Amino acid sequence: MSEWKQRCESEWSLQGAPMPGSLDWKSVFDARPLGRNLLKNPSPHGLSKDTPPPEPDLPEFPTRGPPRFQPDGDFSDWTTSLEVLPYDMSGIPEGAVVCELPQCSWFTMEQVVDLKAEGLWDELLDEFQPEILIQDWYEESQLHASIYQLQVKLLGADKSTVISEHSVNPSEDLSNYSHNWKEVSHVFSGYGPGVRYVHFQHRLKSQFMMEFYTTLFTGSSVMVRPTKTSS
Repeated sequence: MSEWKQRCESEWSLQGAPMPGSLDWKSVFDARPLGRNLLKNPSPHGLSKDTPPPEPDLPEFPTRGPPRFQPDGDFSDWTTSLEVLPYDMSGIPEGAVVCELPQCSWFTMEQVVDLKAEGLWDELLDEFQPEILIQDWYEESQLHASIYQLQVKLLGADKSTVISEHSVNPSEDLSNYSHNWKEVSHVFSGYGPGVRYVHFQHRLKSQFMMEFYTTLFTGSSVMVRPTKTSS
């Protein structure tokens, strides 16, 4: 066994995992595909889950600026899109005069992780099927009962065949004020052979009514762990 193959086996406790001799094990070791976050730019707002989310800026007098729907942040490495939602007129009595209404929007961010490009190999993914840990943190922004959605898909080599997927669409309790980070996590295991890509997508809600308020996130993560689980 080559020195670099031994170092990989020892580094990640891969005893029992398929480790073909044809691989360039120095490149695998340098890539360190196991136990690290494979998403790029996981915290575009520059925030940490270890620090409470910042309190929203409430000006003494509303600025009444032009409508705004996209949050600030460095979203490089993310593919982003925006969906402006229609005004919610429910609950307004007939004949009532409405001066202002909040308008909400979804800001969607997604990345596709190429597992082989990150240093993983066919035999490990197909036979060993290591755990794939998904983690995300979003702010309790109190803007709406639905402020966060997550969808993660494990894709085949054609980038379109869905081998496994997981979705989260939590409902917020607005009856009691809370302003913390909320964790979302999921572990894919025993997902079957053929996985080559991970498609990570989440949506966060913003609201505009004279001022712009958004739902922040931090610490998005896709991590492959050197742990084999049965299907």
